[in-house]
Amino acid sequence: MTAYPRLLHTVLDTTRPRELAEFYRRLLGLTYRPGDEPPADGAPDEPDWLVLRTSDGVNLLAFQQVERLPRTTWPAHDVPMQAHLDLTVPDTAELTEQRRRARELGAELLLDRYDDPEEPLYVFADPSGHPFCIFVSAPS
Repeated sequence: MTAYPRLLHTVLDTTRPRELAEFYRRLLGLTYRPGDEPPADGAPDEPDWLVLRTSDGVNLLAFQQVERLPRTTWPAHDVPMQAHLDLTVPDTAELTEQRRRARELGAELLLDRYDDPEEPLYVFADPSGHPFCIFVSAPS
């Protein structure tokens, strides 16, 4: 029997790991890996690596500090996106709510395809400039 590697988590480069981790923690309802939480006493917090997990302890996203990060120019290809996250919701009412939340948390709207009859969606850039999509998808 062949053994396969297991995906541990998806890592996003960022110049500000805590800021980006907080964005996704709040957007997706995730929790920090034990030891990665912000300091409770307000002490300086400059981590170079953070991990977010689901409520049942499964690693989902990690954030790695880099010195600089050129922002994608998508939809132009001068600086390609290289990777993006796809997030789904069950219906257009929830899509509208998640657009509001994403913008409130600091996302920038890059593309509005809400009226697309086959696949309503929004494309955003997170605070570090990584694109992500939120679209309506029927449960599989």
